[in-house]
Amino acid sequence: MITALAWVMIIVFMALIMARKIHPFVGLAFIPVAFTVLGVFLGVFTNTVAEQLEKPAADVSVLDQLQAMGDWAKEGMVTTSATAFLLLFAITFFSVMLHVGLFDPVTKAILKIAKGDPLKVMVGTGIISAIVSLSGDGTTTTLIVCTALIPIYQRLGMRLLDLAVVLILMNTILNLLPWSGPTARVLAVMPDIDPNEMLRALAPGMIASVVFVLLVCVFLGFRERKRLGIVELTDDEIDRMMAAYDQTGEADGDLGGASGGGPGGAAPAGDGGVAVLTVRKSKVVMVVNWVLTIAALTLLVLGVFAPVFIFLVGTLLAFLINFPKIDKLKAFIDSVSPDVLQTVVMVIGAGVFLGLFSNSGMSNAVAQSMVDVIPASLASQWPLITTLISAPGGFFLSNDGFFYGVLPVLATAGEAYGFTEFQIGYASLMGQAFHMLSPLTAFIYLLLNMTRQDLGKWQRSAGKWALGIFIILILVSIATGTLVVSGPGS
Repeated sequence: MITALAWVMIIVFMALIMARKIHPFVGLAFIPVAFTVLGVFLGVFTNTVAEQLEKPAADVSVLDQLQAMGDWAKEGMVTTSATAFLLLFAITFFSVMLHVGLFDPVTKAILKIAKGDPLKVMVGTGIISAIVSLSGDGTTTTLIVCTALIPIYQRLGMRLLDLAVVLILMNTILNLLPWSGPTARVLAVMPDIDPNEMLRALAPGMIASVVFVLLVCVFLGFRERKRLGIVELTDDEIDRMMAAYDQTGEADGDLGGASGGGPGGAAPAGDGGVAVLTVRKSKVVMVVNWVLTIAALTLLVLGVFAPVFIFLVGTLLAFLINFPKIDKLKAFIDSVSPDVLQTVVMVIGAGVFLGLFSNSGMSNAVAQSMVDVIPASLASQWPLITTLISAPGGFFLSNDGFFYGVLPVLATAGEAYGFTEFQIGYASLMGQAFHMLSPLTAFIYLLLNMTRQDLGKWQRSAGKWALGIFIILILVSIATGTLVVSGPGS
C-alpha cells in the first residue's frame, strides 16, 4: 500500500508541475502533506511510526501518526535550511554587486568578443558553464554564470531558457567529478573504490558529453542567430547600449531586448526584478568590491569555511561598503526581497517534500520497488539494469536516498551475481544525467528564479538533451568496457 501511495503521489506531482497547473512551491509542500494525511487515515504509516516511537503497532493512534507527520516535515525543512540560508545570502550578495555595476566590465568585454553574434554567446555559455562547474557546486556555478551572462542575453534579446538549459547540462556532466556530490556518495558507500580509478573510468564519457553539449550550443546559437540576426556592434555602440541599459534596466528595443528584471540589471517595479537603478560607485569602492567578490569565491572553491558563512559575512561587508546610509540599505533590501523570497520558499518546499517522503518510509518503498521489479533472469545484465534504475532513481529520489538507500541493495545483489563493487557503483552514476532536473534539487530554484523560467517548461526543454547525455554515457562506457553489458551469469 505504501509503495502504491508513494508512486501515485510522485505521478500526480509531476503531472501537475509539467502541465503548469500548480505553483512549484505549492506542489512541493501541499501534495506530500495531502498524500501523507491520506496515508495516515489508511493506516499506511502505522508500522513506521511504531518503530520510531518504539511501541506496538496496535497502540499507534491516528494522532500519533499526524504528530509524526509534523516531525517528518520539520526534519526535512531542517535538512534544507542550510541551503535556504545559503541562497538567501548568496542572492543578496550578488544583487549588491550587480546593483553597483561591478560586472559591467565583464559584460562589456564579452559583448565585444561576441560582436552581437548569438552563436558566439551560446558557445561561450557552454564553455564558461563547463569551467565554472569544475567547482562541483551548482549554486556557485549558477551565481557566477548567470551574473556574467544574463545581462548579455537581455541586451541581445536572447532566450534565457537556453542559458538555463545549457548551464544545467554542463553542470550535470561535471557533477560526476569525484569531489562532487553523487560520486562522493558512491565512494562513501563503497570505500574500497579508488577515486582516481573512478575518474579515469568516467573521463571518456564526460568528455564526449561535453562535446555533445557544445554541439547543442551550436544548434541553439544558430537558431538564435536566425531569429535575431547578427548585430554588428562597434565599441561606441556597445558603450551606448550599456549606458541605455543602466538607465532603463532593459536592452535597447532595436536589439530585441527582453524587458523584465532578473539579476541582469534593474527592472521597473512590478516586473519581478530589482526596482533600483544601477548606481556607479567610486573606483576605490569598486576595487574593494572586486577584492571582496574574488575573496568570497576563492574561499568557496577552497572550502575553507561553510558556504553559508562565507556569503553571510560577504553580504554584511557588502552592505557596509556600498550602503553606509540606513535608508539606502533599506530601499535596496526591499527591492531584492521578492527575488530572495521566491527562491528560498522553493527550497523550504523541497524540504517538506523530502522530509515526508523519506521519513515516512515512502522513499524506501519506491527504492525497493525499483529493485523488486527486475527478474532474476536478468542477473547477467545487472550493471546495465543498475544503469537503467539509476535514471528514475536519480530523478525521483534525492541523491542521499538513492546512493545510501538503493545503491547498497543493488550492490549486494550485484555481488551475489558475480559483479564487483566498482562495476555497480560506476553504473549507478549514469542516471545522474537526469538528477539536476529533479524538483528535489534545491539550487535549480535559484537558476529558475535568476533566469525567470517555469519549472515544467525548463524540464521539458532540457530533458531531451539530458537523454542524449544519458545515452552517450552508456555507449561510451560500453565501448570502453567500463559498463559491463553481460557478466558472469550469462
